[in-house]
Amino acid sequence: MFPICSGLSRESIATGGFVIGAIRAHIDRHAVAGGGKPMCNLYNLTTNQQAIRDIAGATSDSLGNLEPSLDVYPDRPAPVVRNTGSGRELARLTWGMPTPTQFLKAPDAPDSGVTNIRNTASPHWRRWLGVAHRCVVPATAFSEYGQRPDPVTRRKPLHWFALDQTRPLFFFAGICTPWRGTRGSARTPRTGDHQLFAFLTCAPNSVVGRIHPKAMPVILTSAAEIDTWLGADWSEARHLQRPLEDDELIEVE
Repeated sequence: MFPICSGLSRESIATGGFVIGAIRAHIDRHAVAGGGKPMCNLYNLTTNQQAIRDIAGATSDSLGNLEPSLDVYPDRPAPVVRNTGSGRELARLTWGMPTPTQFLKAPDAPDSGVTNIRNTASPHWRRWLGVAHRCVVPATAFSEYGQRPDPVTRRKPLHWFALDQTRPLFFFAGICTPWRGTRGSARTPRTGDHQLFAFLTCAPNSVVGRIHPKAMPVILTSAAEIDTWLGADWSEARHLQRPLEDDELIEVE
């Protein structure tokens, strides 16, 4: 586990309408990414840039100012450490890799992206599994929706998970790519050049599986795992696509 950079406790809970609206365009995850139902479409980062740079080994930083606590939603910018020709860079990319065109509403429809990727055997994702397109995504907590709606609000409850109660820094195993096209929605399209990322998922451990039985994010908790993900051949790096051990993750308030 990382010995530094504990996250602060946070009180904010996402409102259902905004998240559901953002998730809607992420298509059938079972067909697109092999991951079953949509999951982990909201996470939090409560840390500082120096901690991210130190743990991930970033040698350059184009992020700008990092908010003290950041809730990250689909199709929104977030900190990512990616490989570049001159070393690892801490940068701000948009969450959601390009959707396979057959799953868009129309060939020219805006693409809000695929946030979670399970089926790395798919030709659509294989092109981005090499070292040049791998990245790590810093976080201190992630959320999953419960299966049963609240009887009063009729909304599914949001559950948060972290490494422990202090919410220390960890990283999702991700991939990234530059992309030119139209992002967003038909109402608010954004045409141009975009820098995109998403992270891998896997079968859940029992801690997450009680809430979301389909999948959980691939989490890296050591500098050695980060080095493997960012630098090893896929034949070695692919073994990191596995659930975190049960005793390494807890549900937090």
